[in-house]
Amino acid sequence: MKAWEGVGEAYAASYASLCAGTHDDLLRRLGAAEGRRLLDVGSGTGTLAARLMGAGWTVTACEPESTMRAVAAREHPRVSLVDGALPSLPFADAAFDAVTANFVLNHVSDPREAARELARVVVPGGVLIATTWVVSPSWFWRSVCQRAGLVATPAGGLAPEKDFERTPAAFGRMMADGGWPSVAVAELSWTWRATTDELWRSAEGGVASAGAFYLSLDAAERGKFARAFDQLCEEHGDGGTVALDHTAAVASAALDERTGAGRTHA
Repeated sequence: MKAWEGVGEAYAASYASLCAGTHDDLLRRLGAAEGRRLLDVGSGTGTLAARLMGAGWTVTACEPESTMRAVAAREHPRVSLVDGALPSLPFADAAFDAVTANFVLNHVSDPREAARELARVVVPGGVLIATTWVVSPSWFWRSVCQRAGLVATPAGGLAPEKDFERTPAAFGRMMADGGWPSVAVAELSWTWRATTDELWRSAEGGVASAGAFYLSLDAAERGKFARAFDQLCEEHGDGGTVALDHTAAVASAALDERTGAGRTHA
């Protein structure tokens, strides 16, 4: 999670709207709120937590990065914020009726251990939902680097024994390895119509691997990157926006109330 330090404001102005592309689907999968307790892990700037609270859930938002929490506190002051991170959440066993982790397990050092921790804090009969990227904005930033003649430094990947293929089936197997019972995985696709300002804010603000790479460049290299960015936005853009297609894998599971055995929550 270290790569996300200090990027709260930039994330709120850019990728927060991208990651919101799953919110309608998550709400549908969770079912009726009826005041039940929900933990949103890796809650970022609080957009999903606030949406869930508005739908009737009693929400706790758990986020380890201080600038993310600062934005969440300002933008969503009614949301209960807690400083905490996987794989050791500061909550008792079976403390919540549901847990969500939207694009979180792709940022932890041991996804299976993190999955087990998410399951630990959910009551029998509770709902578990997590997402990861299948198709992300990486192609756009790779094109920027190629146009600029820059070689992006590979981000620190997971150890082979911890990693998993970024496909829905492999995500489901990984979650099952992490103790999620009868995991159902669906593929969800949408188009993020990002403004050029949103995209540039993400790079200039150090958001995700592309932003971290941009900040690692010297002044001359940043100039090349910026010129390539402008060219690609002009080529792919439409009225100041760029349409970027994305796909997420959405894993969900629930525990049987009587036996603790798994049942699919599709």
